[in-house]
Amino acid sequence: MRVLLTTAATLLIAAPAYAQDKLTVLLDWFINPDHGPIIVAEELGLFADQNLEVEIIPPADPSAPPKLVAAGQGDIAVSYQPSQHLQVAEGLPLLRVGTLVATPLNCLLVLKDGPIQEISQLAGAKIGFSVAGVEEAVLTAMLGKHGVSLDEVEMVNVNFSLSPSLMSGQVDAVIGAYRNFELNQMEIEGVEGRCFYVEEEGVPTYDELIYVANPELMDKDQVRRFLRATELATQYIVNNPEASWELFKGYAPELDDALNAKAWVDTLPRFALRPEALDDGRYTRFEQFLADSGLVEGTRPVSALAVDLGAE
Repeated sequence: MRVLLTTAATLLIAAPAYAQDKLTVLLDWFINPDHGPIIVAEELGLFADQNLEVEIIPPADPSAPPKLVAAGQGDIAVSYQPSQHLQVAEGLPLLRVGTLVATPLNCLLVLKDGPIQEISQLAGAKIGFSVAGVEEAVLTAMLGKHGVSLDEVEMVNVNFSLSPSLMSGQVDAVIGAYRNFELNQMEIEGVEGRCFYVEEEGVPTYDELIYVANPELMDKDQVRRFLRATELATQYIVNNPEASWELFKGYAPELDDALNAKAWVDTLPRFALRPEALDDGRYTRFEQFLADSGLVEGTRPVSALAVDLGAE
């Protein structure tokens, strides 16, 4: 009996550990506090707890990740709800499978002490933007609420130089600025800004950052385990904001700076506490908003745009 037990114990010790499932996550931008739950999940070993080996990849081209995932060259991409509507309308096989940042971050940014104190004062002004399409629809709605048409402003493509173009006087306002970044960046540089919030000015509320996957290629079980890990990470962040900041900034040396520290505090309350959960009405309303704006033809059902894998 002792020999049998010893042999069995030896076999258990010698048995190889099961290999973790590999998952590739393509970010929307360089790593920043918006990606807090992903980074904290990695640092806390929560992906490993879910038997996942997650490769986190910042993009060379911010517009590429959803297209790469649609083409099967990545498992999950961090994207934007407004972009998801447009991409599905264009025929890309993409489905929202989770939410990362559950509120808009986008805002219409002006100088705090500048000549523009009300949106109505933007008639005849120059407004900088980075990405055409959705930004114009958002701006049209915001201006229209205050009696100004898009034809009454001059749109200036400033690429991704939003706050610098505003601070230098190149433009009078910018659309597409993130309230958790550009506002803090301007404050650090000694030129304070002021945001007009899109969701308060005629634009339907939406999820700023979402996880998208190819519905024909994704492994639903792996995606659910990924979302479970980020949910646990978000709980940890909310319960331990200072300790989670230490984990986040320790991921890479360049993350430990004043801008990220300020942005971390402002981003924390916006993380999705239930990343898997889906608000159908939010997608229905924004789909109709884009159709009314002429950016998509007709409307698509929520089932073509997003899914709650936990409800299946």
